[in-house]
Amino acid sequence: MIDKIEQRRSALDEGGLPASAKPLIYRQVLWTRITHWIWAVAMFFLLLSGLQIFNAHPTLYIGNQSGFGFSNEVLAMGSHDTPAGPVGYTRIFGKSFNTTGVLGLSAVDDTSTERGFPSWATIPSYQDLGTGRVVHFFFAWMLVITFVCWFVGGLINGHIWRDLIPKGSDLRNLPRDVADHAKFRFHHARDYSPLQKLAYGGVLFVVLPLIILTGLTMSPAIDAAVPHLADILGGRQTARTIHFCMMLLLVGFFVVHVLMVVAAGPFNELRSIITGWYRIDPPTQPQGTPRQEV
Repeated sequence: MIDKIEQRRSALDEGGLPASAKPLIYRQVLWTRITHWIWAVAMFFLLLSGLQIFNAHPTLYIGNQSGFGFSNEVLAMGSHDTPAGPVGYTRIFGKSFNTTGVLGLSAVDDTSTERGFPSWATIPSYQDLGTGRVVHFFFAWMLVITFVCWFVGGLINGHIWRDLIPKGSDLRNLPRDVADHAKFRFHHARDYSPLQKLAYGGVLFVVLPLIILTGLTMSPAIDAAVPHLADILGGRQTARTIHFCMMLLLVGFFVVHVLMVVAAGPFNELRSIITGWYRIDPPTQPQGTPRQEV
């Protein structure tokens, strides 16, 4: 159905080639598509509820200790009074920045209120640590269970080794792939490009596991059952800081991912992750035909 709409929309694709000259392949299996959208929903609620939890104490430390009398702070958000009125600040490794209206001090019901992240960026929008924790833990376990099932399934069907682990040829072709992406020149193929493999692999095998592990470390139940886990990660406060940093990396990945989808052709990319079908470049380029660029 979607393919017919695309064919009627234009007899030629963006590169000037007939649509029939570009093969349509089944690229994303059902399980991959399901987990992709479950993770997207879970990450949305985890991010906004996580910021709600962070607002209860908007400061990050290294080690086990926190609070007054310690010099292990790495990031803090808050406000202080000045002759001109309250000013919001974000302090990173002792260097303060004026972030009034966004971080540290923002409007709540038309009143300037001290809070780490503004109300529009948290679930719930008002300060409610209990509700934020309930939402966060629910979607955290949804993420963990789905990730474990995806990982086991990927090992069984070979998806991880075949499609996500970079090979020697991928590393050799990485500089060219980086240059192509910088020039917004995209190659639509069955396999992921070297840059895609490194990005997806970094998220799936480094960022997500660290988010899950540090999240478990901050859980009182897990801390009681595995007391040495916090020590392995450098302390509970270090685990919280790592958790926050991995969240920032994940948000950065999401922003770049969406931009690349738009730049590479959103119709084809979205069709792939919704229906599984993906239109790739012709196997061979006819002589004199320019390579497709977006």
